[in-house]
Amino acid sequence: MIEQKDPYPGTVISVRGSVVDMHFPNRLPPINTKLRAGDDAKVVIEVLTHLSTETVRGIALTSTRGMHRGAPVTNTGHPLSVPVGRQLLGRMLNVFGETIDRSNAIEGVKRRSIHQPPVPLNQRTTSSDIFLSGIKAIDVLSPLEKGGKAGLFGGAGVGKTVLITEIIHNMAGMHSGVSLFCGIGERCREAEELYREMEAAGVLKNTVMVFGQMNEPPGARFRVGHSALTMAEYFRDTERQDVLLLIDNIFRFIQAGSEVSGLMGQIPSRVGYQPTLATELSGLEERICSTKSGSITSVQAVYVPADDFTDPSAVHTFTHLSASIVLSRKRASEGFYPAIDPLNSNSAMLMPHIVGERHYRIAQEIRKTLAFYEDLKDIIAMLGLEELSQDDRKIVNRARRIERFLTQPFFTTEQFTDMQGKKVALDEAIAGFERILNDDFLDYPEKSLYMIGNIEEAKKE
Repeated sequence: MIEQKDPYPGTVISVRGSVVDMHFPNRLPPINTKLRAGDDAKVVIEVLTHLSTETVRGIALTSTRGMHRGAPVTNTGHPLSVPVGRQLLGRMLNVFGETIDRSNAIEGVKRRSIHQPPVPLNQRTTSSDIFLSGIKAIDVLSPLEKGGKAGLFGGAGVGKTVLITEIIHNMAGMHSGVSLFCGIGERCREAEELYREMEAAGVLKNTVMVFGQMNEPPGARFRVGHSALTMAEYFRDTERQDVLLLIDNIFRFIQAGSEVSGLMGQIPSRVGYQPTLATELSGLEERICSTKSGSITSVQAVYVPADDFTDPSAVHTFTHLSASIVLSRKRASEGFYPAIDPLNSNSAMLMPHIVGERHYRIAQEIRKTLAFYEDLKDIIAMLGLEELSQDDRKIVNRARRIERFLTQPFFTTEQFTDMQGKKVALDEAIAGFERILNDDFLDYPEKSLYMIGNIEEAKKE
């Protein structure tokens, strides 16, 4: 889109942080219009509300440093847009689609508005295909849906980003479509590390990376998810490819929305969140779906504030997902990595007619065994293991071996753990759990099942 000179310019009335009020005496720009303000027209503003017949309020997506009352404002006449196309592959971009990888700018590509309606229900397709991750705890207990949305829930430091980078690593060879990584309000260091890792692995050529980092204004962090989704929709609808969309972190999108809401002067809702939380999250999540031309499969990290799963941000995110993978601080403190909580994680795909009778039966048996062990832990702590009956002791032994077999060394943590990463096929993982449930490893020490790939790696000492 070519930005033409606006015949009806405006002026800045007030600047309060990222919120800018502007006066347009002749023609009011519509909601979501992109404006440029300042003496050098470098400040990008998006119109969020009309205050009167001549005044609008917008949120700045870039720094407002140097802005002053009376500064000129230009109406570009169109909403925020980003470039789309195959030229984006292998590049790192910001919320405007500008390159931030110190390489040449992307020229001569089509641009598309970041505000797109969701696909109508009658044009969507559903599939019962499993999206394999190569991680035992996920594939067996909470299988991901191809064309679905999966959430990795956890507090600070329990391994959400590590799990997402491992999924990227494992998908690199298997996923034939396009991968799109969207970093919302996360650390710049993680973005740089991920870029280098993907370049070293040779998968960058099929990947687009979009970042709205921690140090950017809330307006940029709030819109970067929409920018990434617009690019993903192009590959699905025009290129007719399957897209793997990884988002880290969806809570930062909600948090940015909360900051924008507060700056706009809206009255906060429950726990201080914005009153429009559900609508804003739906506007993003409902665009992630499958059509006849292709699918968008999304894996999203979700930070849970203070490990409180009743927090509105976590509750509203749960409602959009087909698989919820909960990371437990307790399991992380016990040294079980990935720290996936097998009892609280679930998936809509874990049904006999989708995964098969054997897989479903073994997954249910694993959960039943671990739940029984959880109930016995207090008794064991007070009276000791010797006070349990012979049958209960067998279940405890089984559960402890299952817990250890759920661990797995990751490729992305090799440099920290000095353990070679392992990727486990679904059939091998199911067979391993089945043998543990059948007490084939009752005589093996528990540690022989810790941090291994398939069950054949368990060595009897």
